Amino acid sequence: MSKVTIEDALEYHRLRGKPGKVAIVPTKPMDTQRDLSLAYSPGVAYPVLEVEKDPEMAYEYTSKGNLVAVISNGTAILGLGDRGALASKPVMEGKGVLFKKFADVDVFDIEVDSHDPDEVIRVCKAIAPTFGGINLEDIKAPECFYIEEELKKMLDIPVFHDDQHGTAIISAAALANALEIVGKKHDQIRIVISGAGASAISCAELAIRWGVKRENIMLVDSKGVVHAGRTDLNKYKQRFVVETDARTLADAVRGADVFYGLSVANVLTPEMVKSMAEDPIIFAMANPDPEIKPELAKEARSDVIIATGRSDYPNQVNNVLGFPFIFRGALDVRARAINDDMKFAASQALAALAKEDVPDSVLRAYGVDNLKFGRDYIIPKPLDPRVLLWESPAVAEMAMKTGVARKTIDIDEYREQLAFRQGKGAQVRHFIMNKAKSSGGKKRVVFAEGEEQKIIRAAAQVQDEKIGIPVLIGRKDIIEEKIKTLALDFKPEVVDPRDFSKLDKYAQALYELRQRNGMTLSMAQKRVREPNILGPMMVKMGDADACVSGLTYEYPEVIRPALQIHHTQKSAARAAGVYLMIVEDRVFLFTDATVNIDPTAEDLAEIAILAAKFARQLEIEPRVAFLSFSNFGSTPHPLAEKVRKAVELTKQRDPKLVVDGEMQADTAVVAEIVEERYPFSAVKDANVLVFPSLEAANIAYKLLARLGNAKAIGPILLGLGAPVHVLQTGDDVNNIVQVAAVAVMDAMSRK
Repeated sequence: MSKVTIEDALEYHRLRGKPGKVAIVPTKPMDTQRDLSLAYSPGVAYPVLEVEKDPEMAYEYTSKGNLVAVISNGTAILGLGDRGALASKPVMEGKGVLFKKFADVDVFDIEVDSHDPDEVIRVCKAIAPTFGGINLEDIKAPECFYIEEELKKMLDIPVFHDDQHGTAIISAAALANALEIVGKKHDQIRIVISGAGASAISCAELAIRWGVKRENIMLVDSKGVVHAGRTDLNKYKQRFVVETDARTLADAVRGADVFYGLSVANVLTPEMVKSMAEDPIIFAMANPDPEIKPELAKEARSDVIIATGRSDYPNQVNNVLGFPFIFRGALDVRARAINDDMKFAASQALAALAKEDVPDSVLRAYGVDNLKFGRDYIIPKPLDPRVLLWESPAVAEMAMKTGVARKTIDIDEYREQLAFRQGKGAQVRHFIMNKAKSSGGKKRVVFAEGEEQKIIRAAAQVQDEKIGIPVLIGRKDIIEEKIKTLALDFKPEVVDPRDFSKLDKYAQALYELRQRNGMTLSMAQKRVREPNILGPMMVKMGDADACVSGLTYEYPEVIRPALQIHHTQKSAARAAGVYLMIVEDRVFLFTDATVNIDPTAEDLAEIAILAAKFARQLEIEPRVAFLSFSNFGSTPHPLAEKVRKAVELTKQRDPKLVVDGEMQADTAVVAEIVEERYPFSAVKDANVLVFPSLEAANIAYKLLARLGNAKAIGPILLGLGAPVHVLQTGDDVNNIVQVAAVAVMDAMSRK
C-alpha cells in the first residue's frame, strides 16, 4: 500500500469535486412540474397518510430501509483518541463511503457534541425513526457498552457498535481457519488478549461463542493481567477475571496458543513469541503499527500464523469485511436488531468463503498468481466481491431464523439481487491497477516530466504499490529537492539529460531512424535531450518498458515524436485514442477522442477493431455501435454513409464482432429504443462507441465527465508501436497513477 502524505489526504478531502466525501443524490426524476408535484406537494401527502396508518409503510415509501446513521461523539477517534465531535466527521464520512462502496447502503453521519452517554442515547432515540439501523462509531469504553446496551432495549432497529463487534467478527473467522490449519480445537486453546477495551471484550465474547472456554482467556490491560486480586476493574473486565500468578504480558503469553493484539505497537517481543505453544497464532491488530511486525514474528518462530490490520501483509483483519455486509443483510429483512447469532453467522460465512477456490478476478485485483487456503490466506480479501454474496445472505437468513426479521425473503433470489448491485465500473478500475501489479512491479515506466510535483508523487505511488519501477527524466538536483520538500520516502532512478551516459548512443539511433526525414546528426544530438523524445527513445533502446507524458504538454507534442520513433503496431494501420467512461455501474469505451481528426470509413473500422481488442483485454465483451446523427439510413447524407461503410468494413475484418450502425447516441445506449424501433439491430446497449470524428468524441467525453459525473480513465493510446501513453494537461495524481498502470498493462500484453 502506498504511503499517504498530508498533502495527498488534504487534497483528496478538499479539492476533488465538493469538499468531503459524501453527497445526497435524488433517486427519482425531478425534471418536470409533475415530478415536483409527485415528490413534494401535493403528492407527498399520500405516503404520509399511509405511513401514519401503518409505520411499516415507511420501508416502502421512504429511504428508511436502506439508510443507516453513523453516530459518534468523537471520544475515541481511530488512533487519535478524544478529538471532539466535529473532528470525528471526516472519519464518519469515510465510514459512510465504505457502506456505500461495498454494500450500496446509504448513510447520514451524525456527530453528537456531548460526552454524556445518556445525552447520546437520547439523541439516538429521538432520530431513530429516520433510519433502518444505527452504527455507533469511535465512542470510548466503557461508555460505548452502556450506550449500545440501552439503545438495544429502546429501539426496534439494529444498533451495532462496530469498534466492538467488527474486529471480533473478522478475527473470529480468521481464528477458526487458523485453528483448522494447525489442528487445534477452540475448546482446547488458551488465548491472551493484549488490550481490554471495546474490541478486546467483544473479541473474547465471540471467541467463546465459537467454543473457547472463558477460563482460558486472559486479558492484559495497561496495568497488567486482569486477575482476581485487582480491585480497579469495571464490570466488563470482571467477566474475564482469572486466578493466576501471571502479572505481565510476558508471563501471560508463555505457553499460550493464541495472541490477540488490540493495544499498541511493538508490545509483543520476539522472545515472547518464542515462549508460546507449538504453532502459535498471532493476530497483531493495532494500526497502523502492529504489536509485532510479521517479519519479526516469523523470524522468531517459523511455525507461526500471523495476521495484522494492515493491507501490505497477508491475512488482513479489516472491519470493512464486516459492517457493510452485516447491515446489508439486516436491512434487507428489516431486522429489529443485530443479535449475537447474526454476528456468529457473519463470521462463519467469512471463514467458509476463505476455503473456496479464489476466482481470477480476485487474483488480478491483488496482483498474485494464486491464493489458497493456508497459513497466508485464512480470511477473504476485502476487495473480494463474493463477500457481499456470502455474508449478507448469512446474516439475513439468521435474522429470519432467530425471529428479529420483519420480512421473509428467499435466500437464493436474494443472492441474485445482491449480485445485481455490484457495478462494473469500479471492477474495471481495480482490474487495470491490479493487472499492472501482477507484473511484480518490474516494468520500468519512464516519466518524461520528472520534475513536476504531481509526477513525483504519482511515481512514488507507482513504486510503493508495486505497479512498476518509475524512472524520472529531469534535473537530478531539482527532483531530489522536491522529494525532500514533499517529505516522501522515495528514491527514484533519475535520468538527467545533462549527463546521461547513453546520450550519444541514443542520438545516433535517433539519427538513423529519422535521417531520411530531414534530421541531421547534430539535430539528433540536440533533440534527444528533449524529454518527449528521450522517454520514447528509452523504450526503443530497451532501457524502459513504457513511457508516460503530457501533464504539461499539449497532446500532439507527446504523440508526434512517439509515432516518429515507434510508428504503429504491425497489425494496425492507425493509432487511436480511447477513453474508459464509467457512468455509475456501466462502462463505455469512447473512441477516438484524441488522435484522428477526420477519419475515413477505413480509419473508423480500424479504430473500432482496436477498441474492441482493448475491451476484451479488460474482460468486457464488446458491443460496438458506430455513431451518427442518423439511425440506419433515416437521414441520407455523405457523413452518415461514411459511418455505414465503416460498419460494413468492420464486419468484413472481424465477422465475430457484435457491431452495428449507423445509429444515434441514445439508440446505441438505450436497449429499449432498439427493441421497440429497430429490432433487427445486432447491438443492444452498446459499450464501445465509435464516434464519426475526433470533434464529436472529444466533446462527448468532456461533457459527460463534467456534467454527467462520469469517471474518465485515459486517454489510452491504441495501435502505437510501443507502450507510450499520454496524460491530460493538469491530471491529478490518481489519474497519473492510473495511466501509468495502463502503460504497464500495455507493456505486459506486448510481452
